[in-house]
Amino acid sequence: MFLGHFAVSLGAKKPAPSLSLGTLFLAAQFVDLLWPLFLLLGIEHARIDVGNTAVTPLDFYDYPFTHSLAGAILWSCVLALLYYALKHNVRNALIIGAAVASHWVLDFLTHRPDLPLWFSGGPHFGLGLWNSMVGTVVVEVGLFLLGLFLYLRTTTAKDKIGSIGFWTLVGFLGLIYLGNLAGPPPPDVPSIAVVGNSMWLLVLWAYWVDRHRTVLDAVRKS
Repeated sequence: MFLGHFAVSLGAKKPAPSLSLGTLFLAAQFVDLLWPLFLLLGIEHARIDVGNTAVTPLDFYDYPFTHSLAGAILWSCVLALLYYALKHNVRNALIIGAAVASHWVLDFLTHRPDLPLWFSGGPHFGLGLWNSMVGTVVVEVGLFLLGLFLYLRTTTAKDKIGSIGFWTLVGFLGLIYLGNLAGPPPPDVPSIAVVGNSMWLLVLWAYWVDRHRTVLDAVRKS
């Protein structure tokens, strides 16, 4: 799951218009932002296994701290409590927590049964949508378009950065997705970890463009 997580970020702007899109990117992608670091540190592990699903060549055989259900609950509580401590906004804190937790729910839909329940491991869960390339694309693109629709119904550009910068971000996410689907498998696991850490740039990009967009009056008054 890639575009689907960003769909959650975009769509969550509607119930939480005061939250920056960057904060919502951070929340919905938080465990995938931690995972590359944990790979580099040797805390979690993966291997390249071409053909293990129709969509990804990766075998996620050991990632209980970021992708277990217990981990999802822990990280959602950590980010929600941290936001509340800083901003004292219960509604936004709950939405941030829900966005973090949504990552496990969407991964449960797409992954084969490799998502552990506990930090210590199994049982493992996953419905295996990745076994169908067509099904995966239909679901992910559909979710992303829905999230994009909700975001555009909530905000409008204040200037060219808010317009061109935003649509460039959307296009770049689409290119990454196509590259993941159609590109060659990664050369090794350390390369995956290094490239994965660059996802933080997408969070910064989202903060930047969202500063150049404004919440529509109808949403602000609702």
